[in-house]
Amino acid sequence: MRFTYNMILIVALFLSGCNELADEVSAEGIPSPTPFQPQGSSESDPLYSAPAPTPLNLPTATSIPTEVVILPESLPAGVDVTSFPVSGALNPLTGLPPSDPSLLNRRPMAIKVANYPRYMRPQSGLTLADQVFEYYIEDGLTRFIAVFYGNDSEWVGPVRSGRYFDEHIQRMYQAYLVFKFADPRELNYFRASDFARFLVTPTNGLCPPFHFLAERIDTVEEYNNSYFDTVRWKDCVANNGMDNSRPYIRNGYYSDPAPAGDLPGTKINTYYSVDSYHYWEYNPDLHLYYRYQEINDTRDGEEEYAPLVDRVTGAQVSASNVIVLFATHTFANPYDQEDEVYQIDLTGSGEAYVFRDGVGILARWYRTNADQPLLLTTLGGSPIYMRPGITFYEVIGSRSYADQGEGEWSFRHDSP
Repeated sequence: MRFTYNMILIVALFLSGCNELADEVSAEGIPSPTPFQPQGSSESDPLYSAPAPTPLNLPTATSIPTEVVILPESLPAGVDVTSFPVSGALNPLTGLPPSDPSLLNRRPMAIKVANYPRYMRPQSGLTLADQVFEYYIEDGLTRFIAVFYGNDSEWVGPVRSGRYFDEHIQRMYQAYLVFKFADPRELNYFRASDFARFLVTPTNGLCPPFHFLAERIDTVEEYNNSYFDTVRWKDCVANNGMDNSRPYIRNGYYSDPAPAGDLPGTKINTYYSVDSYHYWEYNPDLHLYYRYQEINDTRDGEEEYAPLVDRVTGAQVSASNVIVLFATHTFANPYDQEDEVYQIDLTGSGEAYVFRDGVGILARWYRTNADQPLLLTTLGGSPIYMRPGITFYEVIGSRSYADQGEGEWSFRHDSP
């Protein structure tokens, strides 16, 4: 976030490589700014003392018994759905069996993952997440929040700071929200919320399990070299008596057969700014979209791309479904506008585009419940079935540009 005065950097101390986890800390740790200067711009978490605004006015997230379905009359007008699929042994976030069935008997983790600066790539764990959201933060940059439920990874990150938008993901998946501190406006809001007990940030102990990538200690700043271990988190939760009970998460709509559609969708370009842009390209043999990330900013010339790779698996980041969500981006006040402290509204409903199996579908997204994942429907109100696997969401402004032709789609993010 842009500012003109000196920053105070509070360096969090981390220890890694130990098998035993300290039990003296709770989920939410010590606040600290996390400065970042990406090639001429700045993204940081400055010290502010203003009261935190309230971006959402949602009911308290509560678990819904598994036998309860959402009744048709509770849905937005025009959505023709009689019932939702019944949850079973499949992961409700992927439509696939989990790597270990016992993993579904826990609470999901929503983990912030950096996309900038470019030199800290490749990231770790993106190919092992169930669902990933990308959204605009500030200064032309984006960040990921990856939801882990049916898989684990000893390395997820680099973990970076939280934003107001993360509340939507925490509530929808009833997840532990893992981030590396935040601007005090946002951190104070999180701490005063009804999900404060599910905040996970670094501390001076071994629990929560943040650790460094050894080969980057001498080449990457400490605040860009912090990773979360979802495997060891289980012991932290148990040793500290924290709530890791399985929440009710409504099952999604999944099917292997490709949907009928007359709009091909084989390449999806998303342009957030001159610094942040990428595309997904469809592989019909594998039924997957593969991610290609920018490696330069367009101030230096033509767009250039390279495959975005996961350091953990060595695989290129891919998705069975790519969904572009249009959502209103606003500022609570001029003070927030100056620093690009966004309120991104993912309540109610909005425009969406769903891509699977090389097909593009014009859609609507609905937040039918504060504590349940989004529902995607056709413009006529029928639920859209996703391909089983990872779903990747691109969140852009409600006034963003969209165009398509010959299977190639282009989205250009528009900020207020």
